[in-house]
Amino acid sequence: MKNIIEIRDVKTAFGDRIIHNGINITVPKGSIYGLLGPSGCGKTTLLREMVMLQDICAGEIEILGYMLSNIGYYDSMQLRKRWGVLFQAGALFSSLSLKENIALPLVEYSDLSQEMINEIVAFKISIVGLKASDANLYPSQISGGMKKKAALARALAMDPKLLFLDEPTSGLDPISAREFDALILKLRDLLGLTIVMVSHDLQSIYDTVDKVAILDNKKVVYEGNLDNIFGVENEFIKTFFNGIKKV
Repeated sequence: MKNIIEIRDVKTAFGDRIIHNGINITVPKGSIYGLLGPSGCGKTTLLREMVMLQDICAGEIEILGYMLSNIGYYDSMQLRKRWGVLFQAGALFSSLSLKENIALPLVEYSDLSQEMINEIVAFKISIVGLKASDANLYPSQISGGMKKKAALARALAMDPKLLFLDEPTSGLDPISAREFDALILKLRDLLGLTIVMVSHDLQSIYDTVDKVAILDNKKVVYEGNLDNIFGVENEFIKTFFNGIKKV
């Protein structure tokens, strides 16, 4: 499968307010794909539509060979097991320890023994750069960067091949943000992931993404790599990338 995600002529509206009016994007297998655009352009909305948290009004979204518009309950449950989602604020359950948060998808969606779940959780904690001793801490006891890593470990619990990240470096200091970017690149190569990422972090975009889609005025105004973006006549692109020279 060359393309993991294909979105064709997607339209989205909230009442009379049109958010997307004919969105078309293609996410290649193994890529880190950035969704960019001004606030309110519908980046996170599009992400929510991809993970079946929100319905589209028209068009088609195809993910891992499944058409979301007519997917049945069983197939939708199987598909959800094949991707992981890192929400902007982490969305960890405050009443659960980190290891309990990370184990949750395995407890809910697998028949694995508790011993096997514990082994998997320990491995996921390790690969995201947390210490084994962090496992028993609660979200209120850890830093923002650690919350992001724990939420990432949970998103990876089911060994997905597709990962959705919503503003993964928001709220992090510059050093932690760059460390998180390096972690994303390492995990992409280590686990063979395809990653779709909403971001406003220009440095993160330059350091990690292979391909971007710029959403503006209800459409995709540019899709491709960053090398060719400076030739696009668009006010958001000129403002957002102002002063950044092509590497």
